[in-house]
Amino acid sequence: MFPVFTAGGGFGLREMEGAADVTMVPDPTTFRVLPWTPRTGWLLCDVHFADGRPMPFATRNLYRTVLARVAERGFDYVAGLEVEFHLFRIEDPRLAPGDAGQPGFPGEPPAVSLLSQGYQYLTEQRYDLIEPALEIIRRDLLSLGMPLRSLEVEYGPSQCELTFNPTVGLEPADLMVLLRSAVKQICRRHGYHATFMCRPRIPNVMSSGWHLHQSLRDVATGRNAFVPDEAGQPLSRLGFGFLGGLIRHARASTAFTTPTINGFKRYRSYSLAPDRAVWGRDNRGVMVRVLGGTGDPATRLENRIGEPAANPYLYMASQILAGLDGIDRGLDPGPSADAPYEAEAPLLPSSLREAVSALRDDAFFREGLGGGFVDYYTRIKDAEIARFQAEVTEWEHREYFEMF
Repeated sequence: MFPVFTAGGGFGLREMEGAADVTMVPDPTTFRVLPWTPRTGWLLCDVHFADGRPMPFATRNLYRTVLARVAERGFDYVAGLEVEFHLFRIEDPRLAPGDAGQPGFPGEPPAVSLLSQGYQYLTEQRYDLIEPALEIIRRDLLSLGMPLRSLEVEYGPSQCELTFNPTVGLEPADLMVLLRSAVKQICRRHGYHATFMCRPRIPNVMSSGWHLHQSLRDVATGRNAFVPDEAGQPLSRLGFGFLGGLIRHARASTAFTTPTINGFKRYRSYSLAPDRAVWGRDNRGVMVRVLGGTGDPATRLENRIGEPAANPYLYMASQILAGLDGIDRGLDPGPSADAPYEAEAPLLPSSLREAVSALRDDAFFREGLGGGFVDYYTRIKDAEIARFQAEVTEWEHREYFEMF
């Protein structure tokens, strides 16, 4: 017999009326034995009402309904994960009783130190410092059967990046759920703290992003539908439409791609992160980077908008809905932005409050995901913002305490 750890795609069920009539139904296709604790199994669950109806606010269920729209058109949604995170050594786990925290008011996070100094852009000099920790992660992720493609040192101190081979439909979102849980558990067992927080409050660190590589595959032919037929074009006509939808709905989609207050500190000019809704060919300053071209079966769109803490079901659902709208309406993504931080284009929201406001006012996502879900989601985010607003930050104390 295995003790089983379950991970669901829903949230906030206790706030709902009739919560006693809600049940978690295990998905046996997701079952895995955890290699770092081999008498424990792990599987995902779907949340349903007792009468069998899917819970409308459970995000894995919601993502399934969006994938069905892709299937109706004869396509598969293909996605590859490129995820940055930070990896630190734990100096003090902060496990005194007073550090326990309460729901909505977390305890003190662990005190940590870096595994590497400086920056790693175009140098391998820092790798040996982090390799022992990366090898532990690599070994266990492969033992889990995850399609790990690369695991490497990233730009900032103690920052890493991993990529997965592309997978289809529900699988890439499920993999992201497992990935974050697995990496954090694996690292903690060995005295490390892994965080998918976008920008930790640690001197000199760099923001982490989650770049989502995506395309549509024709089910009948197995062909990548984004590959252009016309020489010299980066995308097919269908691919340009999908891209146009991502650009058109970018501002409202950030409530899903960047769902934390902290994540918006990444949207900075000249930082290899986007600050406005533009695209470009192999340009790392744009929101959507177009890769591939004529004859390249790996042609795809790399949306660089997301943060690693995003709910993968909502991130991918927002991409699919926006992309299909672009295809249906033939939306023009505009010209390639060769100078992305100077382009005339809508700026991305500068805060979670602005993103939530954009989502609340966006009729498109209300129709695509349901008004009830959008209202529920924005209510949760409003509560998160209110908790933040009630805190006195170190900046405020430093700015006003002595001066006034």
